[in-house]
Amino acid sequence: MPGKNHGGATRHGKKFREVTRSVDVAVRHAPREAIEQVKVAAKEAGRKFDESVEVALKLGVDARKADQQIRGTVSLPGGTGKDVRVAVFAAGDKAREATEAGAVVVGSDDLVARVEGGFLDFDVAIATPDLMGQVGKLGKVLGPRGLMPNPKTGTVTDDIAKAVGEFKGGMVEYRTDRFGNVHVPIGKVSFETDALLGNFQAVIDEVNRARPASAKGRYLQNVTVSSTMGPGIKVDPTVKSDEEIEAAAT
Repeated sequence: MPGKNHGGATRHGKKFREVTRSVDVAVRHAPREAIEQVKVAAKEAGRKFDESVEVALKLGVDARKADQQIRGTVSLPGGTGKDVRVAVFAAGDKAREATEAGAVVVGSDDLVARVEGGFLDFDVAIATPDLMGQVGKLGKVLGPRGLMPNPKTGTVTDDIAKAVGEFKGGMVEYRTDRFGNVHVPIGKVSFETDALLGNFQAVIDEVNRARPASAKGRYLQNVTVSSTMGPGIKVDPTVKSDEEIEAAAT
């Protein structure tokens, strides 16, 4: 496991250092090549679990300014490779729709009380607009964990069945942190390269679409892909691999 030395710098294990030497982390790669290197590094590490793959973006925004913060959702065409646990705050017919759509837990005041009591065994929280008065009380619990329902991410809606289906089928949330970074999972190491590449491109397209009008200069300042415990591989999302260039020429 990575650790810290007494000087505060990250100290990586022997296996991580060996894998890092086998891939080129110093230059920016075409997206396909970067993803392939992530898969190679994970295979060489020989870990006994299917690592997640994540894209990290450093944006040219001032996240201290409200109008330069971005937040939304993106549908990953290749799915997430994860069984997403959805909690829904709803009552009556909407609660029934949520259950039928596959939500793992559904409730109104009772679910609010459970969450207040420490229940957080879910990945996404969705609420109908009429229950946001009660759900709003959970801001201090759900907010820091990125679980607070929000109209901007499609998690405050009356179309409960659609929302549950989308999040279980590959919809993920994204948002800038206080440093202007965005981290988005795009699948698992076991995914085919094309599936990861499709998910990567969906994220890039969505983040570009969400560019704040007030953001100046270079927007995508740094892009990397990595597996859970692997090295970050730098990406130039505007470059195509040799394979893609040859395919386009035929």
